[in-house]
Amino acid sequence: MNTLLKRILVFLSIIALGLLLYSVFVENIFAPRLSPKDTVKFELNDLKLKVFYNRPYKKNREIFGALVPYNQVWRTGANEATTFETNKKLDVNGFTLAEGKYTLWTVPRDSVWTVIFNSKQYKWGVNEQMQPMWDPNYDAVSVDVPVQKLNTTVEQFTIAFDNSTDNLFLTMAWDDVKISVPLK
Repeated sequence: MNTLLKRILVFLSIIALGLLLYSVFVENIFAPRLSPKDTVKFELNDLKLKVFYNRPYKKNREIFGALVPYNQVWRTGANEATTFETNKKLDVNGFTLAEGKYTLWTVPRDSVWTVIFNSKQYKWGVNEQMQPMWDPNYDAVSVDVPVQKLNTTVEQFTIAFDNSTDNLFLTMAWDDVKISVPLK
């Protein structure tokens, strides 16, 4: 066996060992995530919007007012901080949101939610004490939107863009709750 082939085999063995150790001690990269990652995109003419988030499941749990407490900032999903990107200036329910990348936070309540676009980028959604890493000093836009009660249950937290009525909305739904943030 020539020297080059031996070096390649040693190099590949080191990489395989590194992946194995990372999987065992940091994150099992081979197991499915409990809250899978998802990216939602919307494109119309030259407008491009994108949301990255993690999608937890209901799993027979009481969600709003229990797992996700009322009147407290929520990371809006699970794991990494949810991000919202726009390549154009937007009108968010009457407030101007500049082009850029934002973290998306919410304050759920029984009849109205506050949706917060924050300009600071956070690697994770919560700290070691499971408290939101949100810093209000970086809030770019904060809007209140009414809660819509659903007749059916949404098992997995879902963020989407709805343009079905020629009006654009950023929607979030989970359990028996849906909110719609108007965007222009």
